[in-house]
Amino acid sequence: MSDTVTRLILGEREYVIIGTAHVSQASIQEVTEVIRAESPDLVAVELDAGRYRSLAEPQTWEKLDIFDVLKKRQGFLLLANLALSSFQKKIGDNVAAKPGQEMLAAVQVAQELNIPFELIDREIQITLRRAWKRSSLWGKNKLLALLLSSVFSSEKKLEEQDIESLKKKNELDHMMDELAKELPTVKSVLIDERDRYLASKLYESVGKKFVVVVGAGHVPGMSRVLKDLHSGLSTSDVTDINVIPPPSWWSRVWPFLIPAAIIGLIVTGILVKGSAALLPILASLALTTAGFAVLGSLLALAHPVTILVAAITAPVAALFHPLVHVFYFTGTSEASLRKPRVRDLENLSADSSSLRGFYRNRVLRILLVVLFSTVGATIGMYATLPVLLKTFFG
Repeated sequence: MSDTVTRLILGEREYVIIGTAHVSQASIQEVTEVIRAESPDLVAVELDAGRYRSLAEPQTWEKLDIFDVLKKRQGFLLLANLALSSFQKKIGDNVAAKPGQEMLAAVQVAQELNIPFELIDREIQITLRRAWKRSSLWGKNKLLALLLSSVFSSEKKLEEQDIESLKKKNELDHMMDELAKELPTVKSVLIDERDRYLASKLYESVGKKFVVVVGAGHVPGMSRVLKDLHSGLSTSDVTDINVIPPPSWWSRVWPFLIPAAIIGLIVTGILVKGSAALLPILASLALTTAGFAVLGSLLALAHPVTILVAAITAPVAALFHPLVHVFYFTGTSEASLRKPRVRDLENLSADSSSLRGFYRNRVLRILLVVLFSTVGATIGMYATLPVLLKTFFG
């Protein structure tokens, strides 16, 4: 048996777990051979319905409605999705396999042999939202920086032998240790929770013999959870990790504190210096917030009208945040002025793997405008406080 295949016999059940590298040509071949050789009752794969649809129907991106994404405030979520897929694509650029093809191959072989298959992974949107919600402010900044660096990095691409080494236990242990050290909450959500979710869904499946296709990093954790489930040490109820955590009271209150502080300083300044100070106070507010929002929009190479929109809406957003967000206005403006073309949607995945692609593709440019104008406006909102203090009492 290959060292990437783990066979577990627990009670009357047999699990043949194939640990894959998601961009490995060898993994595709191994998955196909193992399913044919084992003739299982069920083939289970590490996919959710959405990711399976995007693999089976690559033209799904062509149906994307960017206005709907902005309306639902899902721009950052889409950007995170693209960054993750871009990272996997970069790793596999030097090999024949595309990300997730071994999962698709497993389903196709199962269908060919009339073997039932099941998608046992948690929905990607829930996973990403849980990772974001559970991260501290510092953790969110590190996660955002990691995602962006994975998109814009020009590091040397991995060769086939490097990718195959990722399936080895010692390599995986090192990677998991590094992730746990840098982003413990993210590691918990992306790896530990999904180990439990994958194993629990598999445990609830019907059959006695299963071929399971998952990323190699999930094999040790899944094996432990399956053993605990069969020995009665844990249950297969995953309700607690299949919901998006509600915001804490602090996260509800915090967004209102800066606008409240700005308004408080404005009122204090007028009381101290009189109504004549209102104009310079508002000018300081407008210049600081608008300046950073404009800078962010310029970095995204936004349309001139969008840059003007950022300048106008940033002071308003500073006073009424989180009820008013700059990104909705700048994103809608950019999408209206530079409407995505068919080729932008067709090339969305490919263009997301390079900095040039982000600026060339109109959909990705809109997401950059959303991101950079928001970051700029946020910095401007915080920078307003010392500026106002100096204006009033300097």
